[in-house]
Amino acid sequence: MKNLKLYILLTFVITLCSQISCNSIGGSEPERTRVSSDLIGSAIPKADALFKQRDDVAKLRDAISLLAAARDPNGRNFEVEWKFAKYNYFLGKLTADEKAAEAIFSKGRDAGKIASGLDPGKPDGYFWYGANLGELTRMSPLTIGVESVDEIRMAMNKVLELQPDYQKSSAYDALAQVELGTRLTGGSAHKAIEYLEKGRATEDDNMNLRLHLAEAYLAVKRSGDARRQLEELLQMKPNPEYLPEHKDAVEKAREMLETRF
Repeated sequence: MKNLKLYILLTFVITLCSQISCNSIGGSEPERTRVSSDLIGSAIPKADALFKQRDDVAKLRDAISLLAAARDPNGRNFEVEWKFAKYNYFLGKLTADEKAAEAIFSKGRDAGKIASGLDPGKPDGYFWYGANLGELTRMSPLTIGVESVDEIRMAMNKVLELQPDYQKSSAYDALAQVELGTRLTGGSAHKAIEYLEKGRATEDDNMNLRLHLAEAYLAVKRSGDARRQLEELLQMKPNPEYLPEHKDAVEKAREMLETRF
């Protein structure tokens, strides 16, 4: 009888401990409700409209919040994921605090990776995965950068394979930035020029291609060609969809003309 009571007591304790363990590991957090297609369908155009007003950073944050609410880990949506990656990239570029920016770019990187797996035949996921990873590499060249350069190259080359003029041929620009940023470890300014000139040949309305081509020309002592790119940039008509970025490129071009020549 004594052994029977001991057995019953031990069984009760083991059962109780198992229940506590289960609750502490995963049982205490309720399963997230699936996001409805109606919510996703309404969130995307609202987020797009807010993104167009991104010169007001609060509007950009609101756009990201809308897409965050529409993300469903149990039923991923391609458009939600790649736009979440894109909008986080733009927010990260506008974030002065380095730690906060790193967290933002990391979210964008992860969403871009998800999107590239959801539809491998479209360039969106690859591009925004590589763009966010590129910013993380720039911020931490000795840690993230060492492991990520090949990943960025693969992502952007995939974009060129699928749609070379995607995002106004910016994959060429991204590959050029890799070359310029890794000159101490095998990157080449001449290779960067090759990428940027290819981009210019397919897209004449991308101010960053001109800005970065000027930087690459300066790196190989072609100051006349660099000045020409900057002066042409200042004469470009702003694209209504990229007014904040155009303004930023113009400011950088003017600074380069004042300080590098």
